[in-house]
Amino acid sequence: MASRHGVFSSSVGTKVLIGITGILLFLYLLIHIAGNLVVFLGPAAFNKYAFTLESNPLLPVIELVLLSWFVVHIYKTVRMFLQNQSARPVAYAQKKRAGHTSRKTFASTTMIVSGLWLLAFLLVHVKAFHDGWGHEYEWPAGGRDLYRQEMETFQNPLMVAFYVISMVVVGSHLWHGVSSAFQSLGADKPAWTRFILPAGKVIAVLIAGGFIVIALWAHFAAGVRS
Repeated sequence: MASRHGVFSSSVGTKVLIGITGILLFLYLLIHIAGNLVVFLGPAAFNKYAFTLESNPLLPVIELVLLSWFVVHIYKTVRMFLQNQSARPVAYAQKKRAGHTSRKTFASTTMIVSGLWLLAFLLVHVKAFHDGWGHEYEWPAGGRDLYRQEMETFQNPLMVAFYVISMVVVGSHLWHGVSSAFQSLGADKPAWTRFILPAGKVIAVLIAGGFIVIALWAHFAAGVRS
């Protein structure tokens, strides 16, 4: 019997692992954007949400799990891409579906580039909103004044531009990645794909658009509120 390591080292196993971690990260983004939209309710609501989240004793474990998913997803995808390039050109987790003809799109052909961009974005994002840039504020009711920190961060037009571009990259990555992940897991029956593919694309746009709206609103409309 093949070992678990051997199974996930095979071509099929690698695609399955990429699909699983991709869907898990996609679900995390859904939760993340839902929480971030609380910022529109004002500093009290947003800081209460942030304090509740950060005071959870399981948060460090959750962050390590998310990091492991991200590292495995990036590592396996890049490795598969390099192996395919040295052997034969095979699109990222792409198969022909019954009744459909696979075709390359901008999103599908830039998955590696968008993934590496998002890795760089994640480092900047964590520094800006998790560790801060040396300007952390305390919220009188308890915890950090993350609302003020976010508003100040997005007063920098370069940060806003970088964030908006990165969210466009997120949308592009999800546009192809969500459907590709489901196909890698075998959910490629026509009866399913007719719903999964368009739903994945719509949600990809909503996630990216939601983050972009937050950044632009913080820069142009909100300003710094105490």
